[in-house]
Order: sequence, then structure tokens, then C-alpha cells
Amino acid sequence: MQLRYNYRAYPDAAQRRALAQAFGCARVVWNDCLRDRKEAHAAGLPYVKSADLSRLRITQAKRTEKRAWLADVSAVVLQQSLRDLDTAYKNFFDSINGKRQGRKVGPPRYKSKKDTRQSIRRNTNAFCLQGNGTVYVAKVGNLKVKWSRRLPAVPTSLTVTKDSCGRYFLSFVVNTEPDILPGLETESGIDLGLSAFAVLSDSRKIDSPRFLRRAEKKLKRLQRELSRKAKGSKN
Repeated sequence: MQLRYNYRAYPDAAQRRALAQAFGCARVVWNDCLRDRKEAHAAGLPYVKSADLSRLRITQAKRTEKRAWLADVSAVVLQQSLRDLDTAYKNFFDSINGKRQGRKVGPPRYKSKKDTRQSIRRNTNAFCLQGNGTVYVAKVGNLKVKWSRRLPAVPTSLTVTKDSCGRYFLSFVVNTEPDILPGLETESGIDLGLSAFAVLSDSRKIDSPRFLRRAEKKLKRLQRELSRKAKGSKN
């Protein structure tokens, strides 16, 4: 079973600049790959495979003057952005084909630097928990973290997020085993009634807590006290 644990992070000025650059590069890769697939679909061409997009929009793009700055961030960030696009497409296709439960999912959309939420995702090759309580993020540095609770196991992935208020968060995915509840030797049926609040299958009765009756008594007492007070007094 996978669980997600979120913590507040406090990057310094240099780390905030590095994260902003990583957010931007991940967004550009997403948009470039999305554009290629949309244009291929509009032209009646086959769905562009991830391997082709990775080679064209990441590996080869780094060698061009227009996209040379992609090499300034961790390659894992760029690859994960493409994987996230693949996941978005899969959720969309599964939704329209009825394979995905829940609300309908629309097609992937272009991302903007004006979006209220910016994020990048990394696997275990691009981050590490440090002994001093910080989290090392490749090409960003050691991030200070407010640990509100302990991680139950070694995380398998990390998502760094900046929200609309300018706050940063680290979200770890952890694989855990579900807790097994102890088995009960007996079972009991419950019948809710009027004269008795509940009757169990072994004939035991649970009296009504009479919340309303107790509240009415308290209300009457307070009303009597209020009637004896003068308006505007401090009594």
C-alpha cells in the first residue's frame, strides 16, 4: 500500500532560484511534448511514443541554442515530467473508455508559469534524506524541513511543490503494509428503538442518553436566571 506524507520545506534564496528553474524546465518539457502529440493527432499521425519524445525534447534539445538551459537542471526532473504527461494521457484514455472509476478526466493541458501550483517530481536517484534532518535534492541542495511526523519507511519518490502563497512542500511516497486488525471472537447485532436507545442481540439494553431532555433542563435554569437580571447590568 502506498501512502503520501507531506512536510513544509524552507529553501533559502539560492535554493528558491534553483527550484524556480527546475519548475520552469519541467514545464517546458511537458508543453513541448504535449504540443508534439497534439500536432500529430491533428495531422492524423500515430501517437508519439515516449522514447521518441525523450530523445527529441530532452536529449537533443539540450544541444540546441534554444533549449540549452535544460542541461542546468537534473535530468530526472525532465524525465519525470514526461512520465507525468504519460500518466495524464493514460488517465484520460482510461476515463473515456470506462476503465477509470470516479469523475471524468479531461485531456492534458498546457502549463503556465502563472499557474498557482508549481511542482517537480523525483525518484530515489535525485534526492536523499540526510542525517541532520535536511533533504538533499539534486542541483538544489539540502532543504530544511519541518518534520511533523516520522516517515514509516524509506520513500520511493519525492514531489517538491510551491503553492499560490509561495510556500514549499515536500511530498514523499512510502510503501507500507496495512495494519491487520485482530479478529473478534463474537459478533453482536444492534436494534435501534424508541423505548430503549439500542437493544443488542444478547438482549442487553442501552438506555437513551436523552440529550434533548438534559439540554431542556439546563435551558430552563438559564432562562430563570436571566429573568431575574436587570437589562444592562453586569450581574
